[in-house]
Amino acid sequence: MPINILMPALSPTMEKGNLARWLKKEGDTIKSGDVLAEIETDKATMEVEAVDEGVLAKILVPDGTQDVPVNQLIALIAGDGEDAKAVAAGGGSSGGKAPSSFETPAARAPQDEGSSNAPNPHAEEAQSAVSKHEGSPNGRIFVSPLARRMAKDAGIDLTKVSGSGPHGRIVERDVKAAVSGGTAKAAPSAAPSAPRPAAAAPAPSMSDDMVLKLFEPGSYEAIPHDNMRRTIARRLTDAKATIPHFYLTVDCELDTLMAAREAINSAAPKGADKQPAYKVSVNDFVVKALAVALQRVPAANVTWTEGAVLKHKNSDISVAVAIPDGLITPIVRKAETKGLATIANEMKDFATRARARKLKPEEYQGGVSAVSNLGMFGMKHFTAVINPPQSSILAVGAGEQRVVVKNGAPAVATVMTVTLSCDHRCIDGALGAQLLYAFKQLIENPMGMLV
Repeated sequence: MPINILMPALSPTMEKGNLARWLKKEGDTIKSGDVLAEIETDKATMEVEAVDEGVLAKILVPDGTQDVPVNQLIALIAGDGEDAKAVAAGGGSSGGKAPSSFETPAARAPQDEGSSNAPNPHAEEAQSAVSKHEGSPNGRIFVSPLARRMAKDAGIDLTKVSGSGPHGRIVERDVKAAVSGGTAKAAPSAAPSAPRPAAAAPAPSMSDDMVLKLFEPGSYEAIPHDNMRRTIARRLTDAKATIPHFYLTVDCELDTLMAAREAINSAAPKGADKQPAYKVSVNDFVVKALAVALQRVPAANVTWTEGAVLKHKNSDISVAVAIPDGLITPIVRKAETKGLATIANEMKDFATRARARKLKPEEYQGGVSAVSNLGMFGMKHFTAVINPPQSSILAVGAGEQRVVVKNGAPAVATVMTVTLSCDHRCIDGALGAQLLYAFKQLIENPMGMLV
């Protein structure tokens, strides 16, 4: 049988990806570990390696295809002893009937599933999912994603639907037949379920047509959403709808920190290229101070789950990095254990690779808290949205000279305003205040984070 190459899920949240380019062509011999293609996710460009050996018989999704669903069939490999040409034509050496053609995702509309009398077994297998269901005779139902969605919308019990697809798989036409026949309706629950929290249901928004009618045609340019923008919109909408945010703001004096930063950078050794080995920024101090503060207030170094609060041993701090058309949050792991020079060089590397979309998923997924700094744009104060599964995020404003009162008399100091957004499910007000106070103490007395 031919070996199916499916669109991989390169991160837990990935639903679709763009097939940037193939690095192998049809007819090439494939060995395990060979890089087959480059896939663009919402955050990065990743390489896909082969896990089987054979000949690349057929590429089903061409270079540049957008929004290819995870588990979509993208290519076929002819295995040992198989005729690559026969596989490419739709049949293998096993003598099975070859389908008349293979369709790419761009050419195949979702509503066409199951409309042909001779379905493509390879495409059907790639589109389908195997799921467990206690009500079926053998505990398993074979159903395509489209059929599953249709059944859910129509209230159809899939255990009462007979599948006409390959191996008895339920496809679109089976659900349509159940709907038109009025059979297989899901039984109503014995008692009405408790109302869902208001936050679980997204507030209705204006449709595209409603929005477009408000503007004169030709007065705007419609820029389609890319995967990153869609992901940012979905995750932050979910965050604001499901995480009970509250905010704490404090001013931090930076004069001592600025003097320490200048001394540290002046002492940086220079390499053969006459460039300093590191250049520490105020943001590096902020990352280090937040990490150490979380160690001093361990009850705030937590993550909320429905079953438990996860109390972390280390302080993994995300740092928001702006990239074209979006942002990404690489993570400084165990930041409390790292020196300022190490954090500075790590962040420089992250920023460079982030803008090239070369970060690995494990480099930007997870974390306990985050830093978002807009001070370089002159922003004095703002609030940031928590990025799940994290429980807090620190919004950092610009350092500026302000008049303050010292010893009962006016004085000029460099002051930075920071705002901590907290998840009230696991960080209460007093706990958040303790964390922010610890951060302020470290920023205003930076030697405390160096020992």
